Formats: sequence, structure tokens, C-alpha cells
Amino acid sequence: MTTQFVGPMVFGVPVEFILFAMVLAGVAIFHNHTLQVALTGVAAILFHKLVFTGFKHGTGLSGMLAHFQHEWVILANLFCLLMGFALLSNHFEQSRIPDQLPRFLPGGWMGGFALLLLIFILSSFLDNIAAALIGGSIATIVFRGQVHIGYLAAIVAASNAGGSGSVVGDTTTTMMWIAGISPMAVFHAYAAAIVALVLCGVPAAMQQHKLSPITATSAEEAPIDWTRAMIVGIILVMAIVVNILVNVHYNEISDTFPFIGVAVWVAILATAPIRKPAWELMPETFKGSLFLLSLVLCASLMPVEKLPLASWQTAFGLGFVSAVFDNIPLTALAIKQGGYDWGVLAYSVGFGGSMIWFGSSAGVALSSHFPEARSVANWLRHGWHVTVAYVIGFLAMLAMVGWHPTMDRFHTGNPASPQQTIHHAAPPSER
Repeated sequence: MTTQFVGPMVFGVPVEFILFAMVLAGVAIFHNHTLQVALTGVAAILFHKLVFTGFKHGTGLSGMLAHFQHEWVILANLFCLLMGFALLSNHFEQSRIPDQLPRFLPGGWMGGFALLLLIFILSSFLDNIAAALIGGSIATIVFRGQVHIGYLAAIVAASNAGGSGSVVGDTTTTMMWIAGISPMAVFHAYAAAIVALVLCGVPAAMQQHKLSPITATSAEEAPIDWTRAMIVGIILVMAIVVNILVNVHYNEISDTFPFIGVAVWVAILATAPIRKPAWELMPETFKGSLFLLSLVLCASLMPVEKLPLASWQTAFGLGFVSAVFDNIPLTALAIKQGGYDWGVLAYSVGFGGSMIWFGSSAGVALSSHFPEARSVANWLRHGWHVTVAYVIGFLAMLAMVGWHPTMDRFHTGNPASPQQTIHHAAPPSER
């Protein structure tokens, strides 16, 4: 049984939220010291809860230990997947499949849009960070090093849109999957994501064509390494099969051990003798994973009962919040609270983070290769189509699919209440 502890507030806002906001603001401002900011934030929030408020499961050190005991499976799963997907992404890049993609791009602005569509597809089964980086690398080649900021924003948007309906395409949806949410519960995010891709992709492709027309003649002729491509498939299939077995057939043990993350690493180690993974990526990946886990831990320490009730309006607003604050902790908070339509939420926190460069991990990763993108003013000015696409895509999804919240995160049906569900509008003859 959990216990509520009321602590200090500032203008009615719990201090925990203020500390959390300061951490996220620090991440945005001091983007070269994000790990230090995140770890400092964890320490500050833990100290505050130890001294003033206590934890959901008790006070003092015993309450803190109980909290970690309750959270460790999600954190361990996420850590294993973040580390493992870095190796998986490298296997995919080393398969040379990305090198062949420019050969199939059409000329004119349609070529730029086709590249965004490819990024969208890649991100549906590959991590959105990897999809954005691959897309950026291809863009550098085919646009002769001149990539428009509006097009960079569209690359991030395409990678986030493609990952929004897939539990292996985005860290946020992977978090939902780890928490026991069915992969089919987020799939309808594509109803919005496809609309948004078109609405931001077309103007971005035209911006890029005006700056530097496409040149699709520089793809390498090296043959595809089908063995590495097979390894990527094995890792993904292993993760999917274990997730289905645990969460569908053995749900009662899903919260006791990080089965999915361990399954990914079993597949990586089993295939290592065939093709050596890029172990040299692990130190830097560890730092990035520790940073994200720190934000998730901060989110888990928030008094979620103080958040607005889950609704489509709240989900819509979280998209804009995600553009300013990292979508990882926002998703963690939403999962803790429950009662969302997970597909709607996946689109909101995923695509919404594209509206500003530091709003998503894909944006942060891509900007490391394109420093000119690290300007909020230029991103908003040239990437205006991303915000327009987010709003219209969200409304289109509500019209096509509706809002179907579930109080129990381990099921996809059973809406929380009839009043909380938005259905499709019936034809005049049926109203």
C-alpha cells in the first residue's frame, strides 16, 4: 500500500516539480554537460524527498529502497535496450544497406521527400536516433553538404513519426512496451504520423530543393552484408518474441526481471562470433544511457497524483511540452499516471518533440553533426511546418481513430469510462 506525503510547495506547485523543471531546463541550456546536470538533479530530488516528503512507499532510507525495488526492472530493461540498440544500429549501418538507398531516390523535390519517407520506414523498426543519423548522413551526400535547417527539422520529425507507432522505433514507445503495454496499443499512432509526415515533409523537401537540388549518383557500390542484416533481424525477433511470451502468457512475472533487455543481449552475444559488434561504442553509449535513465528516475520520483487527469487535451498539450522538455521523463510520468490512449500519447510525445531541436533524442543526436541546427529561433523559423503538421496530425487521428483510454496498462481494450472515449462521428443518417 502506498502512502502520500505532502511537502513544501511554491505557489501551489510541489518543489519536486520545480526541481525537475530546473533539471530539464539545465539539460536544454547546458547541452554539453547533460549527464552532470541529470545526475545533480537526481541527487537534489532524492535529498528533498528524504528530508521533506518521503517516498510513495515509505519515508527515509527504507522508503527510498522500496522505491528502487519497485522501479529497478523498468530501469534495467531500458538500460539494456539503450545499450543494445546502439550495437544493433551499428550492425545495420555496417550492413551497407543505407549506402545503397541514395541510388533509388528520384530527382527534384520528390527525392527529398522520398528520403524522409525512407527515414520514417527505417525508424519503424530501427531506433529513431539511428534513423535520424542515417538520414542525416545520406542527406549530406545527396545534397552535397548543404542541408537546410528546415529539412533537418523534417528529418527529426520523420524519425520520430516513424517510431511513434512501433515499440522498437522510439525510446518512449519502448518504455511503454517494457511497462506492459501491448505493441498494438500504440500502432494507431500512425494515423497521425503519416498525415504529419506529408504535411511537414513536402514543404521541407521544397526548402531543401531550393537550397541544393538532390544528387543521387554517389552511392557506394560495395555489396550489402546480408549477415549483418540477418543479425539485426535476429535481435529484433528475439526481443519481440520474449516480450509476447512474458507480457501475454506470463504477465505475473513481467515485473520481476528485465526479460526483454536480457533477451536482446543474449541475441547480441550469441551472434557476436559471426560479426563482431562495435564494442568501442559502449563507453559513450553508457554515458548517454545513464543520462536518460537519470531523467526517467527523476520522473519516477514525481508526485504524479498532482498531474492533470489523463485526457486527449492533456495528451495534446504534452506534445508542446515535449518540444521543450525531454519526452523520456514525460512518458515515464504518463505511464505512472495511467489512463491514456497510448497511441495518441506515443504520437504526442514522439512527434511533438520534433518542434524544437532538443525536444527529442533524435534532434539532439542530429544536431551534434549539424551544429547550425542548435538555434531555437532558426529551428522554429525554418521548421514551422513541423508544428503545423503536429496539430493537424493530432486532430486527424482523433477524427479517424478516436480517444480510447485504458486504466489497466496491460490491456488494449476496456476504456476507462464511456465519458472518456471519443468515437468516430457517425454519418447523418445514423446520428
